Amino acid sequence: MEDNISQWKRKNDQYLQSIKAKIQALKKHQAPSTYCYFTYSIHFSHDPAQESMLIGSFHIYNHQMEPFRNPYICLKLKEASILRFSGKYVYKDSTMKMRMPGAWERMNEKSDKEEFWLKPIEVNQIEPGNLLSFNNFQMKWSPQENYTESIKGFTYGDGFENGIASLNQIHVSGTNVREGEG
Repeated sequence: MEDNISQWKRKNDQYLQSIKAKIQALKKHQAPSTYCYFTYSIHFSHDPAQESMLIGSFHIYNHQMEPFRNPYICLKLKEASILRFSGKYVYKDSTMKMRMPGAWERMNEKSDKEEFWLKPIEVNQIEPGNLLSFNNFQMKWSPQENYTESIKGFTYGDGFENGIASLNQIHVSGTNVREGEG
């Protein structure tokens, strides 16, 4: 019986050592302590002749002990989305940059209606404990059919070239009921 107890204790000690080693490995590869997320408000029109609208902001919070350098974001709509995106951004060759405080610069092609790569014009780093936001973007849509849409967000910067996915996404869906149906 004592041999069984000793053997059990050895196995238990090995198991505990294995767990401690795994915890240490996880601590070395902890998730970045920079977070991004959406806040938004939606107005749904129940009249198919009227537009529905979402007003949102995308926030990046630097919870690290060092600055988050060269931040930029990607807001990604579903393929063939019915959403029309607009916001406070300009293009690289725009003369409006100096007249739009808080504006962001769109980094990808104007013709791309599914991905919006944006970087802040006036900010090149987020100090520890600070927040940077792309505020008050708008999504409008006038559905002719039933729809399901999504908006994903990602943050990039020095040391985060693979991106940080947002803590939440935006999903909107609706059923278009025509008069006389339902």
